[in-house]
Amino acid sequence: MSERQQPAILVVEDSPRNMALIRAILARRQYRVALAATLAEARTRIAEVTPDLILLDIRLPDGNGLDLVRELRSDPTRQGIKVLVVSASVLPADRSAVVAAGCDGFMAKPLHPAELLAEIEMNLAAR
Repeated sequence: MSERQQPAILVVEDSPRNMALIRAILARRQYRVALAATLAEARTRIAEVTPDLILLDIRLPDGNGLDLVRELRSDPTRQGIKVLVVSASVLPADRSAVVAAGCDGFMAKPLHPAELLAEIEMNLAAR
């Protein structure tokens, strides 16, 4: 009998420092992790991995991360992927845009490891 595979998480973050931090936090739970620094890379990783959850920055070098969420929500084969926005953009208008795009949650930077892991686990349990 094979052991169940850990969930796959795609981290879409253009800051190398934030990427390293998130990767270290995820290593605590031994998630399968894919990384992308741009929307273009994220689209490629999604096609390769089909993640269970995406940790998504909003402001990326090649566009707005919420555009990716809208694409996922309009694709019947990918609309079930959980998306948590991880962003320093914490204004009420930014949060409203996150909800309107169909995201499953929002985490403000700077991240707190225990809170991030709890949010991830809650969303993965709700799949």
